[in-house]
Amino acid sequence: MEAISEMDSESFVSLLGKLIGESKFVQNNPPDLVPEEDRVCKHVLDVLNPYTVENGGPLIVQHKSYVPRRGNLIVEYPGTEEGKIVSFVGCHMDVVPANPGEWAFDPFHLSIEGDKLKGRGTTDCLGHVALVTELMRQLGEVKPKLKSTVVAVFIANEENSTVLGVGVDALVKEGLLNKLKDGPLFWLDTADKQPCIGTGGVVSWTLKATGKLFHSGLPHKAINAMELCMEALEEIQKCFYNDFPAHPKEAEYGFATPSTMKPTQWSYPGGGINQIPGECTISGDVRLTPFYKCADVVKTLEEYVNDINANIEKLKTRGPVSKYTLPEENLRGSISIDFGENMAEGVACNLDSPGYHVLCKATKDVVGYVKPYSITGSLPLIRELQDEGFDVQTAGYGIMATYHAINEHCLLSDFQQGFKVLASIIAQLEG
Repeated sequence: MEAISEMDSESFVSLLGKLIGESKFVQNNPPDLVPEEDRVCKHVLDVLNPYTVENGGPLIVQHKSYVPRRGNLIVEYPGTEEGKIVSFVGCHMDVVPANPGEWAFDPFHLSIEGDKLKGRGTTDCLGHVALVTELMRQLGEVKPKLKSTVVAVFIANEENSTVLGVGVDALVKEGLLNKLKDGPLFWLDTADKQPCIGTGGVVSWTLKATGKLFHSGLPHKAINAMELCMEALEEIQKCFYNDFPAHPKEAEYGFATPSTMKPTQWSYPGGGINQIPGECTISGDVRLTPFYKCADVVKTLEEYVNDINANIEKLKTRGPVSKYTLPEENLRGSISIDFGENMAEGVACNLDSPGYHVLCKATKDVVGYVKPYSITGSLPLIRELQDEGFDVQTAGYGIMATYHAINEHCLLSDFQQGFKVLASIIAQLEG
């Protein structure tokens, strides 16, 4: 593998420039912004086509679409031994939206400032698309004799999509990735050049309080839905942190935070400043370390709500006339909770896996140190792969501080090291 231990930086930057040029058209925020990943596929195919079997090369390429203009690519460099395989997956070809007016530079054009490569998708995840394309291009060009088959999968991403079954889940369902279970699968969609060994589950929730709207000069005639919602949420959060405390394994996996439940959005129907609202809604999410189950959280939160409703008179109030019942009118305030559809479990990677060990060694050899970490950011697709029997390990070579951020950028030197890490993984698995 010495022949492909170094990245061709000129080739990488050239392709990345074309990919960032498409980033405007692969923003993912439906229904307004639906990505057209085939725009990215075209540039990847332009680079790899000279080395495909159709053109006398070794690479086997499948372009698989389940939704128009939203294709996936599977690229295979065949090895000599049946059942030996290593795969690089997770290079999704969409990006999060960017508002050019908020950026210091054009997010949809690659800007180069010394080692810094700037634009939407450089860190997440078009930089990884360009990285793995360069790896497969060099394999196709140099043609090293390998025991292991090397597979790259570039995916259409359904994480923010209203259309399911466009990407890796559809490929798995059709059986196109089954043979990847024979070896480690490296999901390239994180950052900071270190193994990411744990991710969080997510449960989105909406807590609605119903009271009685009335004039603020007569508060004793009202049930203040804002106060009810705030006090109910405080009680729910106290119970949550008691029932889902920091898990002992979180320290082993290096999680930056334990499981959390917090509000992120607030709304009410509107009204005058002199009106006590009769409705109020607070929404937020639970981020759950993978040692707890999302279904248990949902069940437990529903139990909290039922208990509060049954004992609404005992809920803390605010001030001498604040209350949640009006017995003379036979009225009781109440709360209800609903959960979003995009519930996802967290992931704890297998720390005994050969894939984990070769990733750690490669990282230490190339970067100079290895410090695995875990976050409660969510990567739902890799949990599904893990549940299907894939040995999933995760890493990435962008910059976490600019992940999904305004003025997103990466460093060319980081991706040069990333290339060496991937080449080292392949070389180690040859032993």
